[in-house]
Amino acid sequence: MHIALLTTLAMLAFAGNSLLCRMALGSAEPIDPTSYTAVRLFSGAAVLALLVALGRPRAERYEHGSWRSAAWLFLYAIACAYAYLSLDTGVGALILFGAVQATMIGAGLLSGERPRPLQWLGMAVAAAGLVYLLWPGVSAPSWQGALLMTGAGVAWGRYSLRGRGAKDPLASTAANFLRALPLAALLLVVMHDHLQLTPIGLLLAVLSGAVTSGIGYAVWYAAVRGLTASAAAVVQLSAPVLATYAGVLWLDETLTARIVLSSVAILGGIALVVRRGAASAQAPAFAPARGDSQRT
Repeated sequence: MHIALLTTLAMLAFAGNSLLCRMALGSAEPIDPTSYTAVRLFSGAAVLALLVALGRPRAERYEHGSWRSAAWLFLYAIACAYAYLSLDTGVGALILFGAVQATMIGAGLLSGERPRPLQWLGMAVAAAGLVYLLWPGVSAPSWQGALLMTGAGVAWGRYSLRGRGAKDPLASTAANFLRALPLAALLLVVMHDHLQLTPIGLLLAVLSGAVTSGIGYAVWYAAVRGLTASAAAVVQLSAPVLATYAGVLWLDETLTARIVLSSVAILGGIALVVRRGAASAQAPAFAPARGDSQRT
């Protein structure tokens, strides 16, 4: 029950990230994507640094992480923010999670893993679902937003893959958030003529960084200790579903037959792959498995 509760809270946090981002960057646009990303990373770094400081000796707090991982983290955050200018909450989350899992499964294939026939079927079904979701039509999402969100998913997948094998995922993520801040600051300088910041937008960005990212990751790290790698991957497939219905309930977004059918295909196909152990050693998609590598 303890693990189930922590896992549920973590999935709500992951879905909440998509909801908050869409609320901040939807039609009203109370904040621009660059400012949103910078505030999210800063508030996330502050909360994660506090959590690390409370539980570790000073010498062990920030010895993990790398600049390359921080770059992938920043690319994920900024691409996700710009994508939500034109994507609904659930569609964005669905593309994001699908791209993350596809990136990690693809890396396994390139490294020599050989899926079983049922796993190949799962990948084919998931790919067909994504093609159906993005196929031109009345209810198809913006291709620019879809491309950006796919890039965000690839970036997070790469970040997660680099995090496999280290010993302290919380300290690693805190270090990478801190290292991503100079990149965010540089982009703020470049985009200074296009910045827009309101109290509501600032609040949404802080909530995303501090609560659904910082605290959400900490809860996930506690939950994942009681889950197998496959179970951890499968359970994360609930986040796009939660995000979809949150968008319908709170943002009056439309739940179309295309979204429902493609969701079933994409999530069902990925579930077939990870349940059958297509990448038995892969990390959970939204957190480094055991920390970050030491490459800088």
